Amino acid sequence: MKPNAHPEEGRYPWWQVLCLTGVDLFSSLGYQPGIALLAAGALSPLANLALVLFAFFGVYPVYRRVAEESPHGEGSIGLLTRLIPGWRGKLLVLVVLGFMATDFMLTITLSAADAAVHFLGNPLAPIWLQGHQLGLTLFLVGLLGFVFYLGFREAIGLAVPITLGYLGLNALVLLAALPHVEGEHLEGWWQRLLASHPDPSALVLATLLVFPKLALGLSGYETGVAVMPLIRGRQEDPPEKPWGRIRGTHRLLLAAALIMGFFLVGAGLATTLLIPPELWGSEEVSGRALSFLAHRYLGEGFGSLYDLLSIVILWFAGASAMAGLLTIVPRYLPRFGMAPEWARRQRPMVLFFTGVALALTLLFRAEVEAQAAAYATGVLVVMSSAALAVVLLEAQGGRKGGSYFWALLPLFLYVLGANIVERPDGVRIASFFIAATLLLSLLSRAFRSFELRVERFQLDEMAESFLDEMRALEAPIRLVAHRPERGGRGVYWEKERRIREATHIPPEDPIYFVEVFVQDPSEFAAEARVWGVEHPDARIFRILGTAAPNTLAAFLLYLRDRLGRRPHIYFEWSEESPLQAALDFLLFGEGDVPTLTHEVLRRAEPNPLRRPLVHVGG
Repeated sequence: MKPNAHPEEGRYPWWQVLCLTGVDLFSSLGYQPGIALLAAGALSPLANLALVLFAFFGVYPVYRRVAEESPHGEGSIGLLTRLIPGWRGKLLVLVVLGFMATDFMLTITLSAADAAVHFLGNPLAPIWLQGHQLGLTLFLVGLLGFVFYLGFREAIGLAVPITLGYLGLNALVLLAALPHVEGEHLEGWWQRLLASHPDPSALVLATLLVFPKLALGLSGYETGVAVMPLIRGRQEDPPEKPWGRIRGTHRLLLAAALIMGFFLVGAGLATTLLIPPELWGSEEVSGRALSFLAHRYLGEGFGSLYDLLSIVILWFAGASAMAGLLTIVPRYLPRFGMAPEWARRQRPMVLFFTGVALALTLLFRAEVEAQAAAYATGVLVVMSSAALAVVLLEAQGGRKGGSYFWALLPLFLYVLGANIVERPDGVRIASFFIAATLLLSLLSRAFRSFELRVERFQLDEMAESFLDEMRALEAPIRLVAHRPERGGRGVYWEKERRIREATHIPPEDPIYFVEVFVQDPSEFAAEARVWGVEHPDARIFRILGTAAPNTLAAFLLYLRDRLGRRPHIYFEWSEESPLQAALDFLLFGEGDVPTLTHEVLRRAEPNPLRRPLVHVGG
C-alpha cells in the first residue's frame, strides 16, 4: 500500500486534542485545591508537589509506553486483553472496566456537583436557589443526559476555547494571588508544619501518606491515550505503527503533566497560605478554593466570569465522561460476547448511565468532597492497570528499561492502597459497577452463545482445492465432524466406517472430515482460518475457531453459499451429561456439539429448506 493511502483528514494537531482531554483533566482545578485543603490541611502544598512528582516520574512514563503500543486508542485495557489471554484476562478486564465506569460516572456527578457549587457561590446567583445544591445538580445531570439522548457530540472546536480560556483565567488568578503571599504567611505556615511534624523525616512521611488523597488531580491520562486516533500524524506513517501520531501523543502527555504540575503546585501554595484555615471547610471555599481567590483579589466581575467558565468546563467534563462510556463499552464488551443488545444502541445506554448518575448524586447528596475518594479510586485502579500492563509488556519483550517499570508498580499500588484504606467509599461504589458489569456480561454471553461467532473464513490453497472438488461432485456434500485430539493413524478410516454404517451413506459418495481447534474459548468472535489436509486416510478441513458448534454451523452456511447446495454433516452422539455439556460449551466452546450445531443453524437460518442438514448416529 502506498504511503499516501493513509490520509489524515479528520485529525487534529496534538495541542488541540490536548484541549479535548483537558476538559476532563484541567476541570479538576475547579475542585481539587479545595478538596486538598480538607484532605491535607497545611500539608497541601507539599502533598501537591509529591503528586506532581508522581505524575512526572510515574504516570507519564507509563502512559508514554502505553501510547507506543496502542496507537489506535485501545489504551491500557487493550494491552491487558492482548497480554493476558483466556478467561483470566477477560475477568481482569471486566473488573478494570467496572472501575473505569466508576471513574467516568463520578466524573459526571462530581463535576455537576461542583458546577452547582460554583453557581450558587457566585454573588449573582438567585437567592431562591440557595440551599438547593442537590436539586440543581440533579438538573445538570439530567440535562446532560437529555443532550446526549438527542445525539450530542463534543467538538474540538468547542473544547479548544473552553480549555484555553479556563487555563488563562486560572493563570490570572494565581498571578494575582501569589504576589499577596508575604513572609509572614510562609513563616506562619512553616511553624504550623513544624509544630505538628518537628522531625523532617516525619514531615516527609506525612506528605507521602497524605498525597494519595489528592490523586483526583491525575484524571485524564487514560483519556489522553484513548483519543490518540484524533491526533494528526504523517501520511507516510505505516498504519500498524504511526510514529507521527505516537510522538504527538507523547507531546500531549508531557504537556498535560507540565501544565497540571504548574497549576497544582501554584494552587496548593496560594490557597493554603491565603485562605484562613477556619474557612477551609466552609461552603464558599469547599470545592471552589480558586474561585474564592478570584473574587477576593480580582473583583466580583472577574470572579463571576471565572465561575461561569468553571461551570462550563465542569459541564463539558461530564460530557466527555459520558462520551467515554458510550465509546468504551461497545469497544470491548461485544468482543467478549458480553454486551447486551441495548449496549449497541446509544439512547438506552444514555438513559441507563443517566439513571445511575442521578442515583449516585442522591446517594452522595451532591457533596463534592464526599465523592472525591470514590472518584480517585476509579482513577487509580485504571492507572495501576496501565502500570501492570506495561510491566507485563516489558517482561514479555525482555527490554532493558523494564526494571524501572517494575519499581514503579509498587508505587502505583501503594497510592491505590493508601486511598482505599483512608476512604473505602471508592471500592464500595466501584463494587456496584463491577458486579453489574460481570452479571450483565455473563448473562449476555449466555444469551448470545448461539450466534455464529465467525467474522469470516480464510481458506488456504489446499482447502480451496477441496471446495473445487466439492463443486464438481454430483453426490451430496458430506462432512464428518471429528474431535482433533482423537486423531491418529487409522482413526479416520475407522470413524468413516462407523458413520457410513450408522447413517447409510453410499460407499461411492466421498466424505470430508472437519475438525475445529479452539485456541482461546474466552474470545467470542474471530476470523476463522481453514487449512486443507491431505491425510493418507481422509481429506480434512482443519479450522481455528472460538467455539466448535458455532464454527461448524458457520462453515456449513459458508459452504452452502459458495457451492450453491446444502451440505450434510454427520456426528456421533456425545457421552457427556447435559449439565457438563452446557458448561463445556459456555466456558470451553465444546459440549454437546451435534445438538448445539443444529441449534445454531436453526437460529441462523430460519428456513428449513435452505438449512444445512445435521445427522447424528451411533
